[in-house]
Amino acid sequence: MKENKFMKWMEERLMPILAKAAQNIYLQSIRDAFCIFALPLIISGSIFLIIANPPVSLGWGIITAWSKAIAPIQNQILIAFNLSFGIMATAVAFGTAYSLASRWDMDEALCGLLSLVCFFIVCFPATDITKVQFGKVLDYLGGQGLFIAILLGIICTTVTKLFTKKGLVIKMPAGVPPYVVRTFSALVPFFVMITLSWAVEWIVWANLQITLPQLVLEIFKPLVAVSDTYPAALAEIILMMLLWSLGIHGMNVVSSVAYPFWTAQLAANDAALKAGQSLPGIVCEPFFHMFTHIGGSGITWPLTIMFLFSASKQLKSIGKVELIPAIFNINEPLIFGAPLVLNPRMFIPFILAPAVTVTVNYAAFFFNLVPKVVFQPPFTLPVFFGGIIATGGYWQGAALQLVNLLIAAAIYYPFFKGYEKDLVENEKNAEKEAQLNGSAN
Repeated sequence: MKENKFMKWMEERLMPILAKAAQNIYLQSIRDAFCIFALPLIISGSIFLIIANPPVSLGWGIITAWSKAIAPIQNQILIAFNLSFGIMATAVAFGTAYSLASRWDMDEALCGLLSLVCFFIVCFPATDITKVQFGKVLDYLGGQGLFIAILLGIICTTVTKLFTKKGLVIKMPAGVPPYVVRTFSALVPFFVMITLSWAVEWIVWANLQITLPQLVLEIFKPLVAVSDTYPAALAEIILMMLLWSLGIHGMNVVSSVAYPFWTAQLAANDAALKAGQSLPGIVCEPFFHMFTHIGGSGITWPLTIMFLFSASKQLKSIGKVELIPAIFNINEPLIFGAPLVLNPRMFIPFILAPAVTVTVNYAAFFFNLVPKVVFQPPFTLPVFFGGIIATGGYWQGAALQLVNLLIAAAIYYPFFKGYEKDLVENEKNAEKEAQLNGSAN
């Protein structure tokens, strides 16, 4: 009864608030900027980082030989990393503006271009640009420039929308080709935003001798540090699973806010690996997708196997349908088919299993039992492969995934058996009722 009351309270009181947050166009645009525009750069660039920094500590002869062979050209290999993963903030600046503009039915490409240009302006010091070394600016075009990239993406698109709505644009007479109209309509917001970006950067540089991304980074340093703690990781996973329990895509909602922090941690690890230093960050996107969402959100791989061999016809059917998607960490058929959504019977393990595995994961990385994450694989990468690749080629990553699966299985099993018992009883009663109705006819 208490569970039912709690679920009712969540559905009536909490769900409307969270659903509204999930529909926020700014958060959706930020999420899309990372997932659509930045993710290909992150994945592709990380591959080159691993190629240039193979896990020689494994002591495997072939890896040691490869490391020695590429030592003379390591910097050349890292060019591909620096100009893909290393400039992901530029993709986020463009992608945030592009995604937001598409939701407002505006010119996506021009809004994205304006955001990108403004971002470049604030990343370079207000001095003789011909004497600025590009390598010194590169860090702020990547992970360290994410916050200002997001901010500019939103501001540039909002200003463009405001100017257009108020008619503060150059209007061309009828008969002018559309591409000319498009160009001149963008001139005023372009000039205003470029001028403002240049003025702000000049003021910051003149007074502090740092660029705007550097200033923002200094301001947000405490927040970034807090985001890499165990309480932050635990709060994020609990919120994700609470949302999923209500039928809202928890990862999408939480990641739209946390992605800049996760990406900053991953970028810090990549920079440390490149410099031959110890890796500082723990809580990043693969921390969840590769080690907690195994089989899908809620670490439901063990539950899929249990369903597959269940005495309940309903659960057995769902297990068969879910088996292939689970290999690629997709579990919507199980979440909505079992269902796990708004299901008091499965509410506790659906939150408890990920919470416990996050605790295990954080401890494993914190105490260096498992090498920290240096690579962001696609979330669809099957279990064990994902753990090895995410940690840069170490078997301990796969071992941690196995431990998590066993823990999740132990947590889910008693709740699964209770739920199965209810369903089997309901199915038997339904069969008896059908037989009685058949006899009556």
